[in-house]
Amino acid sequence: MMTDDKKPAWLKIKIPAAKKETELFAGIKQRALCTVCVEAHCPNQLECFQRGTATFMLLGPTCTRRCTFCAVGKTPVHPPDPQEPWRIAEAVYQMGLRYCVLTMVSRDDLEDGGARHVAKTLESIHNQDSGIRIEVLISDLEGSPRALNDILRQKPDVLNHNLETVPRLYGVVRPQADYKRSLGVLKLAAEACITKSGLMLGLGETPTEVLQVMDDLRENGCRLLTIGQYLAPSQRHHPVVRYVHPEEFARYDHEARQRGFSEVASAPLVRSSYRAEELFERTRIGSVYGMKKSLQKRSPGNRPD
Repeated sequence: MMTDDKKPAWLKIKIPAAKKETELFAGIKQRALCTVCVEAHCPNQLECFQRGTATFMLLGPTCTRRCTFCAVGKTPVHPPDPQEPWRIAEAVYQMGLRYCVLTMVSRDDLEDGGARHVAKTLESIHNQDSGIRIEVLISDLEGSPRALNDILRQKPDVLNHNLETVPRLYGVVRPQADYKRSLGVLKLAAEACITKSGLMLGLGETPTEVLQVMDDLRENGCRLLTIGQYLAPSQRHHPVVRYVHPEEFARYDHEARQRGFSEVASAPLVRSSYRAEELFERTRIGSVYGMKKSLQKRSPGNRPD
């Protein structure tokens, strides 16, 4: 196995100008909020902060699970902060966001996995401005349909749940998760909204396994897909087995679209929330266009004599 101490050229990141990034980060820190950008050591955080976007992380900066790829803290968790939904809603409104991305840590210590807290945050944002689009990246909620429905009742525009890797590697990479359970979450959510999932490459998967995951996602109604290179947060985490060349990411993009995904983001530095609004808008516009074409075909005036 290789380590990622010598990254290839395509993984080098251009550092943007800092002014807007500093202002955004200061506002988040002032409200005592967490972002997955910082907690998970996202390589795109400076770019996203510079563009005025961030992914808010609910339920604290620590997680109850022991995934070997993740940089989010594993120290003891604390009870949910009842004021957090309101503070996030205020931040979203004052930042002028029209598309908001929320994520959460896994909270297996809570009876509902934290679902009601997430639902309350969506409700608080909609109360500030019902026109704000919301994408929510959730845990598997231990497979509870009731907990998932608590979130779906607040009508997120996109529900994201990442499979992260191929099922063969779950025992090593996601020991407390279950592949079929995660697919079940996406299947149920697909009945209510657009669903999305993400994969990391470079953990030891094979191309055949990646394509099978794509098939499984499509069979369960998933419409959006992100694929990116895994980068180990530290030497204590799962090592990088392989750096995947950009050309291979391009082939996976093609394969995913061939399988019917509405939109795909596949490149080394892609992460779950990277340019999430763009993916959603292209999907929404495509859906409206497809509906219009379908109605035109069914119109009596377009029927052959």
